[in-house]
Amino acid sequence: MLAERLWDRHGTGGLRFTELGFGSAPIGNLFRAVSEAEARATLDAAWAGGLRHFDTAPLYGFGLAETRLNPFLRGKDRGSYVLSSKVGRLLHPVPPGQGDGAGKWFEVPSRREEYDYGHDAVLRSVEFSLERLGLDRIDILYAHDLDLFNHGTPEALQARLDQFMAGGYRALLRLRDEGVIAGFGAGINDWQPGLWLLERGDFDLFLLAGRYTLLEQESLPFMSLAASRGVGVVIGGPYNSGILARGPHPGATWNYGPAPDWVLARATRLQEVCAAHGTRLIDAAFRFPLLHPAVVSVIPGGQSPEEMAGNLRAATADVPRALWQALRDEGLIAPEAPIG
Repeated sequence: MLAERLWDRHGTGGLRFTELGFGSAPIGNLFRAVSEAEARATLDAAWAGGLRHFDTAPLYGFGLAETRLNPFLRGKDRGSYVLSSKVGRLLHPVPPGQGDGAGKWFEVPSRREEYDYGHDAVLRSVEFSLERLGLDRIDILYAHDLDLFNHGTPEALQARLDQFMAGGYRALLRLRDEGVIAGFGAGINDWQPGLWLLERGDFDLFLLAGRYTLLEQESLPFMSLAASRGVGVVIGGPYNSGILARGPHPGATWNYGPAPDWVLARATRLQEVCAAHGTRLIDAAFRFPLLHPAVVSVIPGGQSPEEMAGNLRAATADVPRALWQALRDEGLIAPEAPIG
């Protein structure tokens, strides 16, 4: 059975996260079309395996992921799972063929996305998400993609951060204070904006994708500050776009593109040390972030029941403590990274 972690920053009972979470971008037809039957089978496999933490967003399939969660969650005890979604984009219907996301999202509703982190836009986004989900409550809301990866320049990112703090942040504070949500934060691909936000606001949880993994630990300043404030961190992309799941090989991917030589070399050495300790690279990659006291859950991708079975196997793997020390001795884990 999957282990759980309690997050209770406000002393009100908090939320129980399964260490393995479900990221719904893949069932939003990310990189390939997934049938309704396969999406439901993947969700059913996750539930049967004990998974009770589900993350979604309006962006994922331009509403498709949220609408696919709707019939799956219907009828389930609302207190039995944790659900997060995101704000920061509004979706506008457009004629077929004129929507965003070509080459990334397949067979999805035709929509144009508009970044808007303002007060009213955040409230509208929440209302739309609740309608797509068919629910009356979302546990956690993240401001989505407040990072350089998405906004391109420091100036553009700063403008969005300022817009959020002046508007959307106040809306989320109100929703939390009124008990509509249990907590809020940001879902980001870069750790630096997370640190900036933590230093300026009262946040509860962050979803950090790909930047605190067995391969990369430069985000430790952010992770340490989060832990010191009781702020939870959900780790997305623990396999760095695949290289830590399938291992280094020709065509391996990192950060949504071809893996550069330094990544291939580092992943090769990681795999060698893991093998010497009788451990699969994917198992070590899943377990490593959970050694940090801030981390409440890890969300790898899963687009089929077979991939979900692989995630469940990694989530329940037994990794020897000696491996972490060996990786640290090799300089493959940062000296200040917790290893238990």
